Amino acid sequence: MKLSTLLSMVFVATLSFTSQANNTAATHHSLTLAEANKLVTLPLHCVETPYPYKTGTVLGSAADLQEPSVVHPIFYGCFDWHSAVHGYWSMVTLLKQFPELAQAEDVKTILKRHITAEKVAQEVAFFSKDINASFERTYGWAWLLKLSAELHSWPDPLGQQLAKNLQPLADVIVSRYENFLPRLVYPVRVGEHTNTAFGLSFAYDYALTLQHTALQQLISERAKSYYLDDANCPITWEPSGYDFLSPCLEEIGLMQRILPAGQFLRWVNRFMPQLANKNYKLAVGQVSDRSDGKLVHLDGLNFSRAWNLSVLAKQYPRYAHLQAIADQHVAHSYPNLIGDSYEGGHWLGSFAIHALNSAKP
Repeated sequence: MKLSTLLSMVFVATLSFTSQANNTAATHHSLTLAEANKLVTLPLHCVETPYPYKTGTVLGSAADLQEPSVVHPIFYGCFDWHSAVHGYWSMVTLLKQFPELAQAEDVKTILKRHITAEKVAQEVAFFSKDINASFERTYGWAWLLKLSAELHSWPDPLGQQLAKNLQPLADVIVSRYENFLPRLVYPVRVGEHTNTAFGLSFAYDYALTLQHTALQQLISERAKSYYLDDANCPITWEPSGYDFLSPCLEEIGLMQRILPAGQFLRWVNRFMPQLANKNYKLAVGQVSDRSDGKLVHLDGLNFSRAWNLSVLAKQYPRYAHLQAIADQHVAHSYPNLIGDSYEGGHWLGSFAIHALNSAKP
């Protein structure tokens, strides 16, 4: 079956999901097997698609001019390195939750073919060069640790073997954080890849999963240094033209992780006091041109806003009303996943999966 035909079928099938989301905005949505079977088509389509590809690397000499699949034998698809990483995360996450996926064997074949000790060693060799010290800092770093944590928490023998294979690269990324964070005096507050709060959140989750106490403590110390005195975050300035992360909400997501409940509630009340208002509204991000790879970022913003709002609403009853806003954001952008141009299709599925899982009761 042609991919265009398959995606059209999936788009039609998602209409009932979207209609329900729009009609009952406060409903908590989570993945079902049917939705997982649709969403897994997105990473399956891109993780082994070598072009178009954006390298994002610094060339030290003519010797560095090589095919992306040579330089990155695992993460050479999905347009760029970080999108390939979270494409693999999407496949692992969906397979973990739904072992009965229709394309489970295809997913397993790809995972076994690419996440090998030999290919990981080649990825490590790339990072070992000084010229690549800031490559994918910190967005790609965060997603690599997210993938590693997902594999470590998958009790299946395949998951455990893949986690073992990937660990040398995860160790390199941890060392990158340990080297970089003490030198980062000021946090990066933009709504794109270099956002510090996002980069620390997934790394903190990794540290908890693997009980990496040193990394956990470092992130906690640096986050407090960066954000503890913040107040009145100007969310009315968001979004910028092509944000896919909310600087305000990503900061909340990080501080919710590291602060004890009482301290966090006092902090967030200073940081965004309006969130406690049960009538609080937050307009969704609007994409004006879905063929523009930057402008389509705003669908990602809707998903990333949703996952932060959902987690806040679940943990603290006084913010339960924010789940309706999260659902509105998901409902707005979810239909755009299927039948979309490659500009959005190569990465947005990962954001949708994380948003839907974050909304689980």
